[in-house]
Amino acid sequence: MKKAQTRRSDCPINFSLEMVGDSWSLLIIRDIVYFGKKTYGEFVTSRESIARNILADRLLKLEQKGVLIKNPHPKDGRKDVYQLTEKGLALIPLLLDMADWGFTYDKQTDAPASWIQLVRTNREEMLKLIYQAVRNGDAIFVGENNVISKLKDNKLN
Repeated sequence: MKKAQTRRSDCPINFSLEMVGDSWSLLIIRDIVYFGKKTYGEFVTSRESIARNILADRLLKLEQKGVLIKNPHPKDGRKDVYQLTEKGLALIPLLLDMADWGFTYDKQTDAPASWIQLVRTNREEMLKLIYQAVRNGDAIFVGENNVISKLKDNKLN
């Protein structure tokens, strides 16, 4: 019988870390938000080279914690499609802040400076566009209706 996990404390930072407190979980969420990845096979191809057993474990944990939901692939019954729940979508501002912080302190980052500046200066509008894109199955940088293409259409950038 599995022992119920107990919380280390009632600190809100502790709660957040217990929900997504490892780099793999946040990178999976990043891949959904920024790059539109949806399937196990797509997550495996990420440049950080997550081990398959770790990926399976993190996907399951994120699903159990209500951050992701898993549905059958509409065209390929052998695959599942993962998407963020509202709880998962609420992590988007955290990802944007982490990207900004990393851009500021990592001189080797490959984050586009224009993207970071756009988020800094138009944060609320950017959040609306990102939420809309991710809810519709798109992402910031990829997908038919990605955020970047919407920005070009709206002349926001």
